[in-house]
Amino acid sequence: MKVTPTKLPEVLLLEPKIFPDDRGHFLETYQADRYRECGVPARFVQDNLSYSIKGVLRGLHYQLGQPQGKLVWAVQGRIFDVVVDIRKSSPSFGHWISLELDGDSYRQLYVPEGFAHGFCVLSAEAVVIYKCTDYYAPKEERGIIWNDPGLGIDWPVKDPLLSPKDLIYPTLHQAGRDQLPY
Repeated sequence: MKVTPTKLPEVLLLEPKIFPDDRGHFLETYQADRYRECGVPARFVQDNLSYSIKGVLRGLHYQLGQPQGKLVWAVQGRIFDVVVDIRKSSPSFGHWISLELDGDSYRQLYVPEGFAHGFCVLSAEAVVIYKCTDYYAPKEERGIIWNDPGLGIDWPVKDPLLSPKDLIYPTLHQAGRDQLPY
């Protein structure tokens, strides 16, 4: 497996080895010892699957009291994935990265605790799986508005399909330091 640190060094891009043949292909999507050796120290306790149509934008989400690290990949379709450093003590606070994940390459993104995460769907539909390091805790759920002008994320959609909660999240600045991790 190839592992590449991103501009946010704790966030890792993982490219699993794919074994194609006449029938299709095979790959390991996760193997605890191998991932730990590659710099993914997390113990995952929950798997989530998201199905979305083109133009859907989910995020930017995080949990406060029970922060979740995530291992994210698209198993079908293509997404524009975004990670924002929201650790108030971090030198890269407010910095973000983006990249495309797709169901052809099965590239994965490891997003540690302390980062907000979101994605938008570029293909007709997409299926995204993410492993989480802690359980979903509705009372701890927080978010940053997707089009926060202070972040300046260059999303490839201008009028995304959003959930009601994603429409009303504050900017990173408005969230206030007490609503951010570490």
